[in-house]
Amino acid sequence: MTGWGAGQREQIGILTKVFTAELVDAAIAKHDRAERRRRLLPARLVVYFVLALCLFARESYEEVLRVLTSGIPGSRALARVNRSSLCRARARLGEDVLETVFRQVAGPLATRDTPGAWWRGLRLLALDGTQFDLPDSTSNGDTFDGPSPTGGVPFGFPQVRAVVLAEIGTHGVLDARLGGYRDGERSLAYPLAGSTGPGDLVTADRGFWSAEFAHAFTVAGADLLVRLQSNHLGTVQAELPDGSCLSMARPGKDVRLQAAREGRVLTQHVIYRVITFTKGDKVAYLGTTRLDPEQYPAAELVALYRERWEIEPAFDEIKNHLGPGGPIRSRTPDGVRQELWAYLAVHHAIRQFAHTAAPARPWTPTASPT
Repeated sequence: MTGWGAGQREQIGILTKVFTAELVDAAIAKHDRAERRRRLLPARLVVYFVLALCLFARESYEEVLRVLTSGIPGSRALARVNRSSLCRARARLGEDVLETVFRQVAGPLATRDTPGAWWRGLRLLALDGTQFDLPDSTSNGDTFDGPSPTGGVPFGFPQVRAVVLAEIGTHGVLDARLGGYRDGERSLAYPLAGSTGPGDLVTADRGFWSAEFAHAFTVAGADLLVRLQSNHLGTVQAELPDGSCLSMARPGKDVRLQAAREGRVLTQHVIYRVITFTKGDKVAYLGTTRLDPEQYPAAELVALYRERWEIEPAFDEIKNHLGPGGPIRSRTPDGVRQELWAYLAVHHAIRQFAHTAAPARPWTPTASPT
Protein backbone atom coordinates (compact mmCIF):
# COMPACT_ATOMS: atom_id res chain seq x y z
CA MET A 1 0.00 0.00 0.00
CA THR A 2 1.45 3.33 -0.99
CA GLY A 3 0.19 6.69 0.15
CA TRP A 4 -2.82 7.51 2.27
CA GLY A 5 -5.83 8.10 0.06
CA ALA A 6 -9.53 8.74 0.34
CA GLY A 7 -10.30 5.04 -0.12
CA GLN A 8 -8.37 4.05 2.98
CA ARG A 9 -9.92 6.90 4.99
CA GLU A 10 -13.38 5.78 3.94
CA GLN A 11 -12.68 2.19 4.96
CA ILE A 12 -11.32 3.20 8.35
CA GLY A 13 -14.35 5.47 8.69
CA ILE A 14 -16.63 2.45 8.39
CA LEU A 15 -14.86 0.87 11.35
CA THR A 16 -15.19 3.90 13.60
CA LYS A 17 -18.84 4.54 12.64
CA VAL A 18 -20.06 0.98 13.19
CA PHE A 19 -17.68 -0.04 15.98
CA THR A 20 -17.96 3.01 18.19
CA ALA A 21 -15.51 3.61 21.02
CA GLU A 22 -18.33 2.92 23.49
CA LEU A 23 -19.10 -0.45 21.85
CA VAL A 24 -15.43 -1.45 21.79
CA ASP A 25 -14.83 -0.35 25.39
CA ALA A 26 -17.87 -2.33 26.55
CA ALA A 27 -16.50 -5.49 24.92
CA ILE A 28 -13.09 -4.90 26.50
CA ALA A 29 -14.64 -4.35 29.93
CA LYS A 30 -16.84 -7.44 29.64
CA HIS A 31 -13.75 -9.62 29.35
CA ASP A 32 -11.56 -7.57 31.71
CA ARG A 33 -8.98 -6.81 29.03
CA ALA A 34 -8.42 -3.14 29.86
CA GLU A 35 -4.74 -2.32 30.43
CA ARG A 36 -3.56 -2.02 34.03
CA ARG A 37 -0.85 0.46 33.09
CA ARG A 38 -0.29 2.99 30.34
CA ARG A 39 0.66 1.20 27.11
CA LEU A 40 1.73 2.35 23.68
CA LEU A 41 -0.82 -0.15 22.33
CA PRO A 42 -3.93 0.14 24.56
CA ALA A 43 -6.69 -2.44 24.23
CA ARG A 44 -9.04 -0.15 22.30
CA LEU A 45 -6.40 0.56 19.66
CA VAL A 46 -5.62 -3.15 19.39
CA VAL A 47 -9.30 -3.95 18.70
CA TYR A 48 -9.36 -1.43 15.86
CA PHE A 49 -6.02 -2.79 14.64
CA VAL A 50 -7.39 -6.35 14.43
CA LEU A 51 -10.46 -5.08 12.57
CA ALA A 52 -8.23 -3.08 10.21
CA LEU A 53 -6.16 -6.20 9.48
CA CYS A 54 -9.32 -7.57 7.86
CA LEU A 55 -9.72 -4.49 5.67
CA PHE A 56 -6.12 -4.67 4.48
CA ALA A 57 -5.51 -8.41 4.51
CA ARG A 58 -2.52 -8.33 2.17
CA GLU A 59 -0.63 -5.58 3.98
CA SER A 60 1.99 -5.89 6.72
CA TYR A 61 1.19 -5.34 10.39
CA GLU A 62 3.27 -2.17 10.42
CA GLU A 63 1.57 -0.72 7.34
CA VAL A 64 -1.92 -1.44 8.69
CA LEU A 65 -1.04 0.28 11.97
CA ARG A 66 0.31 3.27 10.05
CA VAL A 67 -2.87 3.59 8.00
CA LEU A 68 -5.07 3.15 11.07
CA THR A 69 -3.33 5.82 13.13
CA SER A 70 -2.34 8.32 10.45
CA GLY A 71 -3.26 11.82 11.54
CA ILE A 72 -3.91 10.87 15.17
CA PRO A 73 -2.03 13.06 17.70
CA GLY A 74 0.90 11.13 19.13
CA SER A 75 0.91 8.56 16.33
CA ARG A 76 4.56 9.31 15.57
CA ALA A 77 5.51 7.33 18.68
CA LEU A 78 3.91 4.24 17.11
CA ALA A 79 6.48 4.26 14.32
CA ARG A 80 8.81 2.21 16.50
CA VAL A 81 6.19 -0.53 17.06
CA ASN A 82 7.12 -3.71 15.20
CA ARG A 83 5.31 -6.93 14.29
CA SER A 84 6.41 -8.71 17.47
CA SER A 85 4.91 -5.97 19.64
CA LEU A 86 1.66 -6.12 17.69
CA CYS A 87 1.52 -9.92 17.99
CA ARG A 88 1.95 -9.67 21.76
CA ALA A 89 -0.77 -7.02 21.93
CA ARG A 90 -3.14 -9.31 20.01
CA ALA A 91 -2.35 -12.17 22.39
CA ARG A 92 -3.10 -9.97 25.43
CA LEU A 93 -6.46 -9.01 23.94
CA GLY A 94 -7.55 -12.61 23.25
CA GLU A 95 -10.37 -13.89 21.10
CA ASP A 96 -13.41 -13.20 23.31
CA VAL A 97 -13.37 -9.43 22.85
CA LEU A 98 -13.65 -9.71 19.07
CA GLU A 99 -16.39 -12.32 19.33
CA THR A 100 -18.33 -9.93 21.55
CA VAL A 101 -17.73 -7.05 19.11
CA PHE A 102 -19.16 -9.22 16.33
CA ARG A 103 -22.20 -10.24 18.36
CA GLN A 104 -22.91 -6.63 19.33
CA VAL A 105 -23.31 -5.62 15.67
CA ALA A 106 -24.61 -8.85 14.08
CA GLY A 107 -28.28 -9.02 13.19
CA PRO A 108 -30.83 -8.58 10.41
CA LEU A 109 -30.36 -5.64 8.06
CA ALA A 110 -33.30 -5.94 5.68
CA THR A 111 -36.30 -3.65 5.66
CA ARG A 112 -39.62 -4.62 4.13
CA ASP A 113 -38.47 -3.08 0.83
CA THR A 114 -35.21 -5.02 0.58
CA PRO A 115 -35.19 -7.14 -2.60
CA GLY A 116 -34.77 -10.87 -2.05
CA ALA A 117 -35.15 -10.63 1.72
CA TRP A 118 -38.76 -11.78 2.13
CA TRP A 119 -41.23 -14.35 0.88
CA ARG A 120 -44.90 -14.25 1.84
CA GLY A 121 -44.05 -12.19 4.91
CA LEU A 122 -41.19 -14.44 6.04
CA ARG A 123 -37.61 -13.23 6.44
CA LEU A 124 -35.34 -15.45 4.34
CA LEU A 125 -32.23 -16.81 6.03
CA ALA A 126 -29.59 -19.25 4.80
CA LEU A 127 -27.55 -21.59 6.95
CA ASP A 128 -24.43 -23.29 5.64
CA GLY A 129 -20.90 -24.32 6.46
CA THR A 130 -17.54 -23.35 5.02
CA GLN A 131 -13.84 -23.82 5.76
CA PHE A 132 -11.08 -21.27 6.27
CA ASP A 133 -7.47 -22.20 5.45
CA LEU A 134 -4.93 -21.47 8.19
CA PRO A 135 -1.16 -21.12 8.29
CA ASP A 136 0.47 -24.53 8.71
CA SER A 137 1.77 -24.08 12.26
CA THR A 138 2.03 -26.95 14.74
CA SER A 139 -0.51 -25.41 17.12
CA ASN A 140 -3.04 -24.76 14.35
CA GLY A 141 -2.65 -28.31 13.06
CA ASP A 142 -2.99 -29.84 16.52
CA THR A 143 -6.04 -27.74 17.40
CA PHE A 144 -8.03 -27.60 14.16
CA ASP A 145 -6.72 -30.52 12.05
CA GLY A 146 -7.30 -30.63 8.31
CA PRO A 147 -8.17 -32.86 5.37
CA SER A 148 -6.39 -36.21 5.17
CA PRO A 149 -6.76 -39.62 3.54
CA THR A 150 -8.59 -42.17 5.68
CA GLY A 151 -6.23 -42.97 8.53
CA GLY A 152 -3.48 -40.98 6.85
CA VAL A 153 -1.34 -37.96 7.58
CA PRO A 154 -3.16 -34.61 7.05
CA PHE A 155 -2.26 -32.79 3.85
CA GLY A 156 -2.79 -29.19 2.86
CA PHE A 157 -3.57 -26.45 5.35
CA PRO A 158 -5.24 -26.82 8.75
CA GLN A 159 -8.81 -25.57 8.52
CA VAL A 160 -11.45 -23.98 10.70
CA ARG A 161 -14.97 -25.18 10.01
CA ALA A 162 -17.53 -22.39 10.35
CA VAL A 163 -21.30 -22.64 10.23
CA VAL A 164 -22.95 -19.33 9.42
CA LEU A 165 -26.51 -18.00 9.52
CA ALA A 166 -26.99 -15.12 7.06
CA GLU A 167 -29.77 -12.99 5.67
CA ILE A 168 -30.39 -13.88 2.02
CA GLY A 169 -31.38 -10.41 0.88
CA THR A 170 -28.41 -8.54 2.37
CA HIS A 171 -25.70 -11.17 3.05
CA GLY A 172 -25.62 -9.83 6.61
CA VAL A 173 -24.42 -12.50 9.06
CA LEU A 174 -26.71 -13.00 12.05
CA ASP A 175 -24.68 -15.63 13.87
CA ALA A 176 -21.85 -18.11 13.43
CA ARG A 177 -20.02 -20.90 15.22
CA LEU A 178 -16.39 -21.90 14.74
CA GLY A 179 -14.94 -25.38 15.14
CA GLY A 180 -12.23 -27.69 13.95
CA TYR A 181 -12.11 -29.49 10.63
CA ARG A 182 -13.48 -32.70 12.22
CA ASP A 183 -16.44 -30.98 13.90
CA GLY A 184 -19.79 -31.77 12.31
CA GLU A 185 -21.68 -28.93 10.66
CA ARG A 186 -24.97 -30.04 12.17
CA SER A 187 -23.66 -29.96 15.75
CA LEU A 188 -22.22 -26.48 15.13
CA ALA A 189 -25.57 -25.38 13.70
CA TYR A 190 -27.78 -26.20 16.69
CA PRO A 191 -26.85 -23.09 18.74
CA LEU A 192 -27.68 -20.84 15.77
CA ALA A 193 -31.36 -21.59 16.37
CA GLY A 194 -31.16 -19.09 19.22
CA SER A 195 -30.64 -16.29 16.69
CA THR A 196 -33.86 -17.10 14.83
CA GLY A 197 -37.46 -16.56 15.76
CA PRO A 198 -41.06 -16.25 14.54
CA GLY A 199 -41.25 -14.94 10.99
CA ASP A 200 -37.90 -16.43 9.92
CA LEU A 201 -37.64 -19.08 7.19
CA VAL A 202 -34.27 -20.83 7.43
CA THR A 203 -32.99 -22.58 4.30
CA ALA A 204 -30.26 -25.22 4.49
CA ASP A 205 -28.69 -28.03 2.51
CA ARG A 206 -29.42 -31.72 3.06
CA GLY A 207 -26.52 -32.35 5.43
CA PHE A 208 -28.30 -30.44 8.19
CA TRP A 209 -31.69 -32.10 8.46
CA SER A 210 -32.55 -34.29 11.43
CA ALA A 211 -35.48 -34.45 13.83
CA GLU A 212 -33.32 -32.83 16.51
CA PHE A 213 -32.24 -30.05 14.12
CA ALA A 214 -35.86 -29.35 13.16
CA HIS A 215 -36.90 -29.32 16.80
CA ALA A 216 -34.19 -26.81 17.77
CA PHE A 217 -35.33 -24.26 15.20
CA THR A 218 -39.09 -24.75 15.55
CA VAL A 219 -38.85 -24.35 19.33
CA ALA A 220 -37.23 -20.97 18.63
CA GLY A 221 -40.25 -20.10 16.48
CA ALA A 222 -38.51 -20.28 13.10
CA ASP A 223 -39.55 -22.31 10.07
CA LEU A 224 -37.35 -24.48 7.86
CA LEU A 225 -36.92 -25.19 4.17
CA VAL A 226 -34.23 -27.86 3.90
CA ARG A 227 -33.06 -30.23 1.20
CA LEU A 228 -33.64 -33.83 2.33
CA GLN A 229 -31.66 -36.97 1.78
CA SER A 230 -33.75 -39.90 0.60
CA ASN A 231 -33.44 -41.59 4.02
CA HIS A 232 -34.94 -38.54 5.77
CA LEU A 233 -38.40 -38.66 4.22
CA GLY A 234 -40.02 -39.90 7.43
CA THR A 235 -43.28 -41.80 7.77
CA VAL A 236 -46.05 -40.43 5.56
CA GLN A 237 -49.04 -39.21 7.57
CA ALA A 238 -51.17 -37.63 4.82
CA GLU A 239 -51.08 -36.86 1.10
CA LEU A 240 -51.73 -33.19 0.27
CA PRO A 241 -53.58 -31.78 -2.78
CA ASP A 242 -50.44 -30.26 -4.35
CA GLY A 243 -48.61 -33.61 -4.40
CA SER A 244 -46.59 -32.96 -1.26
CA CYS A 245 -47.19 -34.98 1.90
CA LEU A 246 -47.07 -34.63 5.66
CA SER A 247 -44.46 -36.85 7.30
CA MET A 248 -43.37 -37.66 10.82
CA ALA A 249 -39.84 -38.37 12.05
CA ARG A 250 -38.46 -39.34 15.44
CA PRO A 251 -34.94 -38.80 16.77
CA GLY A 252 -32.75 -41.84 16.14
CA LYS A 253 -31.63 -44.21 18.88
CA ASP A 254 -28.07 -42.88 18.98
CA VAL A 255 -29.35 -39.31 19.24
CA ARG A 256 -31.72 -40.27 22.08
CA LEU A 257 -28.94 -42.03 24.01
CA GLN A 258 -26.57 -39.09 23.55
CA ALA A 259 -29.25 -36.64 24.71
CA ALA A 260 -29.92 -38.77 27.78
CA ARG A 261 -26.22 -38.81 28.67
CA GLU A 262 -26.12 -35.01 28.33
CA GLY A 263 -29.36 -34.47 30.25
CA ARG A 264 -31.13 -32.91 27.25
CA VAL A 265 -34.85 -33.30 26.54
CA LEU A 266 -35.69 -34.28 22.97
CA THR A 267 -38.95 -33.96 21.11
CA GLN A 268 -40.82 -37.23 20.62
CA HIS A 269 -41.38 -36.49 16.95
CA VAL A 270 -41.56 -33.71 14.37
CA ILE A 271 -44.18 -33.20 11.66
CA TYR A 272 -43.00 -31.70 8.39
CA ARG A 273 -44.00 -31.46 4.78
CA VAL A 274 -42.08 -33.32 2.08
CA ILE A 275 -42.00 -31.87 -1.44
CA THR A 276 -40.73 -33.99 -4.33
CA PHE A 277 -39.22 -32.29 -7.37
CA THR A 278 -36.85 -33.11 -10.20
CA LYS A 279 -33.34 -31.74 -10.49
CA GLY A 280 -32.12 -32.52 -13.98
CA ASP A 281 -32.87 -36.20 -14.43
CA LYS A 282 -32.87 -36.92 -10.68
CA VAL A 283 -35.60 -36.89 -8.06
CA ALA A 284 -34.92 -34.61 -5.10
CA TYR A 285 -36.75 -33.68 -1.90
CA LEU A 286 -37.39 -30.65 0.27
CA GLY A 287 -38.65 -30.63 3.83
CA THR A 288 -40.48 -27.66 5.30
CA THR A 289 -42.27 -26.88 8.52
CA ARG A 290 -44.70 -24.68 6.58
CA LEU A 291 -47.47 -27.24 6.25
CA ASP A 292 -50.31 -25.45 4.43
CA PRO A 293 -50.07 -26.15 0.66
CA GLU A 294 -52.49 -23.35 -0.24
CA GLN A 295 -50.72 -20.64 1.72
CA TYR A 296 -47.23 -21.94 0.85
CA PRO A 297 -47.38 -23.59 -2.61
CA ALA A 298 -44.90 -26.36 -3.34
CA ALA A 299 -43.84 -24.88 -6.69
CA GLU A 300 -42.91 -21.57 -5.05
CA LEU A 301 -40.98 -23.32 -2.28
CA VAL A 302 -38.99 -25.30 -4.85
CA ALA A 303 -38.14 -22.08 -6.69
CA LEU A 304 -37.40 -20.31 -3.42
CA TYR A 305 -34.89 -22.94 -2.30
CA ARG A 306 -32.50 -21.79 -5.03
CA GLU A 307 -32.05 -18.51 -3.14
CA ARG A 308 -30.19 -20.45 -0.44
CA TRP A 309 -27.13 -20.17 -2.65
CA GLU A 310 -26.95 -16.44 -1.84
CA ILE A 311 -24.88 -17.45 1.18
CA GLU A 312 -22.08 -18.57 -1.15
CA PRO A 313 -21.38 -15.01 -2.38
CA ALA A 314 -21.27 -13.97 1.29
CA PHE A 315 -18.55 -16.56 1.93
CA ASP A 316 -16.69 -15.32 -1.15
CA GLU A 317 -16.89 -11.74 0.13
CA ILE A 318 -15.37 -12.75 3.46
CA LYS A 319 -12.65 -15.06 2.10
CA ASN A 320 -11.59 -13.41 -1.13
CA HIS A 321 -12.77 -9.79 -1.22
CA LEU A 322 -11.97 -8.97 2.40
CA GLY A 323 -9.67 -11.91 3.05
CA PRO A 324 -6.44 -12.87 1.31
CA GLY A 325 -7.96 -15.58 -0.88
CA GLY A 326 -5.87 -18.17 0.97
CA PRO A 327 -4.68 -18.87 4.51
CA ILE A 328 -5.43 -16.10 7.00
CA ARG A 329 -2.61 -14.55 9.06
CA SER A 330 -2.78 -16.10 12.51
CA ARG A 331 -0.44 -18.91 13.54
CA THR A 332 -2.00 -19.61 16.96
CA PRO A 333 -5.49 -20.99 17.70
CA ASP A 334 -6.52 -17.98 19.81
CA GLY A 335 -5.30 -15.66 17.08
CA VAL A 336 -7.19 -17.65 14.44
CA ARG A 337 -10.49 -17.33 16.27
CA GLN A 338 -9.84 -13.67 17.05
CA GLU A 339 -9.14 -12.98 13.38
CA LEU A 340 -12.19 -14.85 12.11
CA TRP A 341 -14.54 -13.06 14.50
CA ALA A 342 -13.02 -9.83 13.24
CA TYR A 343 -13.63 -10.84 9.61
CA LEU A 344 -17.27 -11.60 10.40
CA ALA A 345 -17.66 -8.27 12.20
CA VAL A 346 -16.05 -6.22 9.42
CA HIS A 347 -18.04 -8.04 6.73
CA HIS A 348 -21.26 -7.21 8.58
CA ALA A 349 -20.25 -3.56 8.82
CA ILE A 350 -19.60 -3.40 5.08
CA ARG A 351 -22.89 -5.15 4.26
CA GLN A 352 -24.66 -2.64 6.50
CA PHE A 353 -23.23 0.24 4.48
CA ALA A 354 -23.96 -1.50 1.18
CA HIS A 355 -27.54 -2.18 2.24
CA THR A 356 -28.27 1.43 3.18
CA ALA A 357 -27.03 2.53 -0.26
CA ALA A 358 -28.92 -0.12 -2.28
CA PRO A 359 -32.14 0.80 -4.12
CA ALA A 360 -35.26 -1.13 -3.23
CA ARG A 361 -37.17 -3.22 -5.77
CA PRO A 362 -39.85 -5.94 -5.50
CA TRP A 363 -38.84 -9.58 -5.84
CA THR A 364 -40.63 -12.89 -6.34
CA PRO A 365 -39.11 -16.36 -6.74
CA THR A 366 -39.37 -17.64 -10.31
CA ALA A 367 -36.32 -19.79 -11.00
CA SER A 368 -36.01 -23.50 -10.36
CA PRO A 369 -33.26 -24.90 -8.12
CA THR A 370 -29.89 -25.75 -9.59
